[in-house]
Amino acid sequence: MTFMARLRDLRRNRSGAAMVEFAMGAPLLLTAGLWGAEEANYALVNMKVSQLTEHIADNASRIGDTSTLQNRRIYESDINDVIYGAQVQGGKLGFYDHGRVLISSLEVDATSGNQYIHWQRCRGLKTYAAAYGREGDALGNIGMGPAGQEVVAQPGDAVIFVEVSYTYQPLISAQFLGSLDITSIASFTVRDNRDLSQIYQRDAGSPDPVQTCNLHTGNAKITTDGTFG
Repeated sequence: MTFMARLRDLRRNRSGAAMVEFAMGAPLLLTAGLWGAEEANYALVNMKVSQLTEHIADNASRIGDTSTLQNRRIYESDINDVIYGAQVQGGKLGFYDHGRVLISSLEVDATSGNQYIHWQRCRGLKTYAAAYGREGDALGNIGMGPAGQEVVAQPGDAVIFVEVSYTYQPLISAQFLGSLDITSIASFTVRDNRDLSQIYQRDAGSPDPVQTCNLHTGNAKITTDGTFG
């Protein structure tokens, strides 16, 4: 068989065409599929973080002892319950190992009439600077929140403002995404008449842990004495 005859036979041969097409197209299809899976997971985690932020703010606005004789007191243990509850709701997110939560009580200063952050509690290993103020900050008449969308407290009342930052943990690769940072905010007005003077301890002799914002602590378990460390 001459050389030209062999070339003609090779041109007519189609036995490996499908394999070649698959080899050329598979990387593109695989990349598109993995990209879609990562984007879908990112959207799901984003939704979970947003829902957790709302749940924290809602739950923190409801805590405290019920009494018909005095305004409702809140305790450090109540705040710890809210924080631990978010960890449980977060499931496999590793909420505090990869993120940070800031819970603020926005109130009105009785003397100046200005908005200020009376107290603030935080949890999480992530290094994150509060975007809307820290405990003790005087905010004038502006309140907390994005510019033009601030929430304000009414005299004698309080607004629980929650800020969350979470670093997304890629399912496949971070190369499919831009920024891995997810931020979310939520606020709820306190439901009942609350004692705004302070946060109490149920047992001064054995005080509950205080989740101050100078601490960076991750996920935790309920200790043997029933407290959240």
